[in-house]
Amino acid sequence: MLGAVLACATLIAPAAHAQTPLRAERAQRPAGVLDASRYKLVLKQPSAYKLNAARDAGAMRDRAAYRLRPPWGPVDPYANPRLAGKPYHAQVIETARKHALDPALVYAVIAAESNYDPKAVSAKGAIGLMQVMPDTGRRYGRRHAELHAPDANIGVGVRYLAELLALFEGDLELALAGYNAGEHAVIRHGRKVPPFAETRAYVPRVLRHYERLAPRHEAG
Repeated sequence: MLGAVLACATLIAPAAHAQTPLRAERAQRPAGVLDASRYKLVLKQPSAYKLNAARDAGAMRDRAAYRLRPPWGPVDPYANPRLAGKPYHAQVIETARKHALDPALVYAVIAAESNYDPKAVSAKGAIGLMQVMPDTGRRYGRRHAELHAPDANIGVGVRYLAELLALFEGDLELALAGYNAGEHAVIRHGRKVPPFAETRAYVPRVLRHYERLAPRHEAG
């Protein structure tokens, strides 16, 4: 069973990590509480989408699909023993907590993207642990050179993943597809995983890592 974990959660070619600008104001919430803010997608022209944060709160399409407290009990994802000793542990825990993400999910993305290699650079130019594209880094105020530093790379990657989860109303598969192919690709294909071989392989790969790393409630 996947440990579902988030408090909260625009298309370009099928190239991996082809991320394009996304603007979302995140509703204020107590730490560890589900951000159920509704987001409205406004189509301005066929290839340009703008995301506006709604001011009023509402339910996610599927609240149970992605939340901090799994259904089997009050497991603290930030004290997950499966993550003990993992590289960059302090940075991942701190950044995941800041953006209300399960750190196990962050590690699953890192494992799939770079296998924990902070010097990794893809043929398409994605950089570092979370394989952040320079355009995505600029979106969040980070220069190209800064993305080679683990702290900056994790900060950008986690923030982007959290915003994708908000955009896709907690749907983890769509958020991961957006992280790989770009959020516009997911929207353009009817808010479904795009039919790109790389993306279709990427999503289950991250989910397998996540299944292995996610917190579990151990029976006493």
